[in-house]
Amino acid sequence: MERTPGRRKGTNLVARTTETLRDRIFACAPGTLLGALHQLARELEVGIVTLQQAARVLEHEGLLEVRRGPGGGYYGARPDDAALERSLSSYMRMHPAGYQEALDMTSLLFTELATAAARCTDTSLRARLQALGEETATYRSMAEFGEFEEAFQELLFQMVRRPLFEMLTRVTLHHASGEGGRVVEVAGIGFESWRDGRRRIIAAILAGDPDLARFEANRQNRAVVMAHRA
Repeated sequence: MERTPGRRKGTNLVARTTETLRDRIFACAPGTLLGALHQLARELEVGIVTLQQAARVLEHEGLLEVRRGPGGGYYGARPDDAALERSLSSYMRMHPAGYQEALDMTSLLFTELATAAARCTDTSLRARLQALGEETATYRSMAEFGEFEEAFQELLFQMVRRPLFEMLTRVTLHHASGEGGRVVEVAGIGFESWRDGRRRIIAAILAGDPDLARFEANRQNRAVVMAHRA
């Protein structure tokens, strides 16, 4: 017979209680009252101390809010994007991947974003992308591309709307910048090659051709990686 969480001991009990509460939190809308301390302890068949330990874990994850006083209790919550990005960034610091791996990750993610963006049919976003591409004709140095790259990346996020891609890209770009300086500044392929590559990618996206967008993104990514390894 399967034993209930309340009959398990020690750390394993806290972990199982935490997981049970986590499941409850994701099963309801943010801000939902899960119950008061004693009520939840009875429902989960655990002691007060065990429940409090589990609650602290979930508070740290941004999944639980403990309110005290009248109307108090345990309320489900959701961590914001910034907290999730910090957690992933901390993981990367705990397991140093180095600049090269971060660069490889950003290259792969960028290729997928560019490919997906070619399927975007939002006319206002496409018009903004066209204007951004035309603006590159006025650039005369790699340093001028700093703001462009940020605007280009943000626009791709809006065109694609893939939250996990966005978070991974932001974190890996930040990690790469911390390890080796701004990616655009160390591309190593030369200003004209960088500008022309970006313009070809934008043209493929505006043409609504995912295969061409993938090809152009891969071509520029390969040039950057090879230049960095040289």
